[in-house]
Amino acid sequence: MLFNSYEFIFFFLPASFFIYFLLLGQRLVIAAKGFLVFASLFFYSWWNIDYLPLILVSMLFNYVIGNTLNENFRRIRVHKKSVLAIGVVANLALLGYFKYSDFLIENFDLLFGESVALMHLALPLAISF
Repeated sequence: MLFNSYEFIFFFLPASFFIYFLLLGQRLVIAAKGFLVFASLFFYSWWNIDYLPLILVSMLFNYVIGNTLNENFRRIRVHKKSVLAIGVVANLALLGYFKYSDFLIENFDLLFGESVALMHLALPLAISF
């Protein structure tokens, strides 16, 4: 499902808005936020469900990093800049793996005369955002 598809524009988007604002109208703010997360994951997995575990692990990792950086999260004493650096490097490494693995393999093959098969990885939707 694409943002400009009929399924998205005439079904998914209006249904998502309706349910979200219905939950907000009932003062179920946490349920409304949970629904938005569920709807986002549903939309993401509609494209390719194989990448759903990847986005879930990425979300969990970034949630933990964010909570560790939070001033109110006092149970763990860590160096905040180190945690931030780990989070940024891990996210860039994930992006780099999907975006540049074939490029690096191709250049390795050219440089050393090898014949390593390309991986032809599809860049997961929204991973660079």
